[in-house]
Amino acid sequence: MRFDEHFVVRALSGVSILCKQFPRDPQFSVDSRTLEPGDIFIALSGEHCDGHDFVAEAFHKGAAGCIVAADKQAVLNKIANDELKNKLVLVVPNTLDALIQLASAWRAQFDYPVIAITGSVGKTSTKELAAKILAQHGSNYIVSRENENTKIGLSLNLLRMRKEHEVGVFEVGTSKRGEMAVLARIAKPTTAIITNIGHQHMDGLGSLQDIALEKRDIFKYFTEESIGIINGDQPILSQVSYQHPVVKFGSKTTNQIQARKIRVSGSHISFVLKIYKDKYPVVLQQSHVGIVFNVLAATTMAYLLDIPAETIVKAIQAPFSIPGRFEERRITVGGGTLINDCYNASPESMKAALLAFQEVDIKGNKIAVIGDMLGLGINSPFWHRQIGRFLRKVPSVKQVILVGNLVEWVKKTAPVGLPIDVVSTWQEASEKLKGTLNQDSVVLVKGSYETGLRNLVNMFTTGSKQ
Repeated sequence: MRFDEHFVVRALSGVSILCKQFPRDPQFSVDSRTLEPGDIFIALSGEHCDGHDFVAEAFHKGAAGCIVAADKQAVLNKIANDELKNKLVLVVPNTLDALIQLASAWRAQFDYPVIAITGSVGKTSTKELAAKILAQHGSNYIVSRENENTKIGLSLNLLRMRKEHEVGVFEVGTSKRGEMAVLARIAKPTTAIITNIGHQHMDGLGSLQDIALEKRDIFKYFTEESIGIINGDQPILSQVSYQHPVVKFGSKTTNQIQARKIRVSGSHISFVLKIYKDKYPVVLQQSHVGIVFNVLAATTMAYLLDIPAETIVKAIQAPFSIPGRFEERRITVGGGTLINDCYNASPESMKAALLAFQEVDIKGNKIAVIGDMLGLGINSPFWHRQIGRFLRKVPSVKQVILVGNLVEWVKKTAPVGLPIDVVSTWQEASEKLKGTLNQDSVVLVKGSYETGLRNLVNMFTTGSKQ
């Protein structure tokens, strides 16, 4: 699998090769701030900044080469000829198109299983659980980094594929109509997982039916050998005719992979894992019941890869935490515990987080910091009112801090007598929180990423990288 002139000319339409020093093991970067020496810098033009402005900086940091747009080729004039010696310089009509073309051509060279994971929530957790199982099995695998699931992120991760790998697992996400088909065309997965369908990115995707239709495009380029994995508990996925085999997971008996007799007790969840006819007792070191369905999705993938059930069970029972997903941290300012679940928020994930918070067994004060749920379109007031009503199901919460603009609707339907503060920013929320904490406090922080609540988390805690 060589990255050479023949490959580049075949992969990239309209490419001009100005300098021809091809690295043996190509690595790619689109961010000069995180670029490592030896990376090839791809100068992408975005809404807020243009990567072409940072080409010189990339070379100063030791880039092995660059890919620039033809209409911005003049940026190379700012770089001394000596700096371009022994480098790779490609000029293309459009750098984003070039990145996607390179990733598609590179992925096409490999015939081992490629698994794509999508869904409204649970993509990253399912991906990381899949990686845990593969590691337990001793597989040589590649998994996409963090939550890099856009066209750019997916392409960069596909370019990390190597011949020594035995399987690739990639997260894919979409917020606009038509994006999933593009992602599927780039990745050409042999197996794909849809974790669930929920109310998220409705402003870009439309109704729940529209979201399901978009997610199902992950199967668009399946071959006869491809297999889909779907959440069988959701009729919007399970009661659909597919042109390819599907394996269903969930809590219902109609699924091939099941979780039966689910019990939540404090910080543990127990259930019986049923893989077709075989049953295995499982105990998870979690209180968030949503993780069960991510476990089932990852288990289904592993089963299709012929990984022994005993290996799967051992892997999924090990302690498991992902930054920003119901992640427990120690509060360093005032004492207590903070549960960081502020990577993103939808009505479904907000309710699940509150229910899991209810199950946390503590003696002290429970405080919920709830931010706006964004991307819900014209129905935003309705869904926020629903969360206000839902607070009746979490009576152990003794104080609520609402952050943003849309959360005003939460207050309108919240239980009478529940102390609630409404603030506009995470900074104001931090001030409200400071005076209420003690060594026994437990704080849940949940909201859409754009609310900036991760900054509040970092202010009060030390721990995992955000």
